[in-house]
Amino acid sequence: MSLSVKHLLGIKELQPQDIELIFRTADTFKQVLQRQIKKVPALRDTTIANVFFENSTRTRISFELAQKRLSADTINFAASSSSVSKGETLIDTVNNILAMKVDMVVMRHSASGAPWFLANHIDASIINAGDGTNEHPTQALLDAFSIRERLGEVKGKRVAIIGDIMHSRVALSNIYCLNKLGAEVMVAGPPTLIPKHIQDLGVKVEYDVKKALEWADVANVLRIQLERQHKPLFSTLREYALYYGINKSMLDSLNKEMVIMHPGPINRGVEINSDVADSKQSIILDQVENGVAIRMAVIYLLSGKGEIVE
Repeated sequence: MSLSVKHLLGIKELQPQDIELIFRTADTFKQVLQRQIKKVPALRDTTIANVFFENSTRTRISFELAQKRLSADTINFAASSSSVSKGETLIDTVNNILAMKVDMVVMRHSASGAPWFLANHIDASIINAGDGTNEHPTQALLDAFSIRERLGEVKGKRVAIIGDIMHSRVALSNIYCLNKLGAEVMVAGPPTLIPKHIQDLGVKVEYDVKKALEWADVANVLRIQLERQHKPLFSTLREYALYYGINKSMLDSLNKEMVIMHPGPINRGVEINSDVADSKQSIILDQVENGVAIRMAVIYLLSGKGEIVE
């Protein structure tokens, strides 16, 4: 009942057996979440700080709920209302939090590599809740867990990641995770949104979304991250939706039942239409539910508490 790492900084650092352990632990916690009393006293002596330097809704709430379900004490920090706005450094900010006897830090930051930098300077365990365009490890874990739940296993499944691959930390973490679990991975979208040499990560590349869907068992659809694009990379959102958006008629033409995923937030009518996002093929809300169980598992395993106390 222990991981090979002290921190969850990225999927790249995990071993396949670490991922399987997280999944088995999440299976147990998902059973807890189905009970009338959705709480265990496992971490009642643990304090966790959620340090978010970027806006977040789903990830922050999911982590907070996971911590409360484990009976941990939580501190929530938002950069916009903190001394960071007065010029305080990242190290000083976190050291001040740790001086209050915090055991673990969940951090989201706009700078790629920030969690690694922090892990080299403090003793508490760090969980990366997303760093720049680099990684978002718990999202990849919950995505793979959701595929496993729907299809029975991840190994041998064909997963197409469609959309803004260039600016997506979700895409990179998913590629690492799915490769470690034995899935086949393809990225698809406009050439301007797919990084050069991404094939070096062991993925296929396709610029025709219809062909990607014909190949895949699962489509993980990503939003266009306009806030990270410093120059126009396609003409208009309407054009993107026309050529790369996933709609019901496109799925109906495939003559197969495939799984549709999305890490959120959804731009309905752009990368995915409502009749797809809300269809029976979609497991988007299952991903949200599974996110709590996965984050409970990660937090619990990094705490080193041993057997689960129910």
